[in-house]
Amino acid sequence: MPTKTKQAKKSRVVPAVNFNHALIHVKVLDPALHFYRDLLGFKEIDQIPGEYARLQSRNSQSTLALHLSRSPDVRPPGGVWLYLEVRKLDQLCRRLQAAGVRFSQKPELMPWGWRQAFLKDPDGHKLCLYWAGVKRLQASIPPKKVRP
Repeated sequence: MPTKTKQAKKSRVVPAVNFNHALIHVKVLDPALHFYRDLLGFKEIDQIPGEYARLQSRNSQSTLALHLSRSPDVRPPGGVWLYLEVRKLDQLCRRLQAAGVRFSQKPELMPWGWRQAFLKDPDGHKLCLYWAGVKRLQASIPPKKVRP
């Protein structure tokens, strides 16, 4: 029979959690599908025409689900940002701009070492396209203050 100490330790262990997908509520499926599949290059793996589509990143097992929402209550403004990592960030941004996508910030090197661009999808969801390279899983090192 386990002791109380062993039981207490077991109850404090947090089970491993794996990110599966993000569900994005859309007003109309086709423009969102065009944006994520055709412009950003996600692979379509499932679709219920006009209602739902599931897309997979070409570089990982992560997926996005696009779901038609008829209720404005499930599409609050602001809130969640999608961060999509892209090795050839500038090339993709030029391609998107040529397709008529507008950026609130074109690719720019940020103080923490990530190169980032900001835009919105057809439903107004905020996206950050970025390339962090080796800095993606490292803590940021703030610049040293110069004493006057």
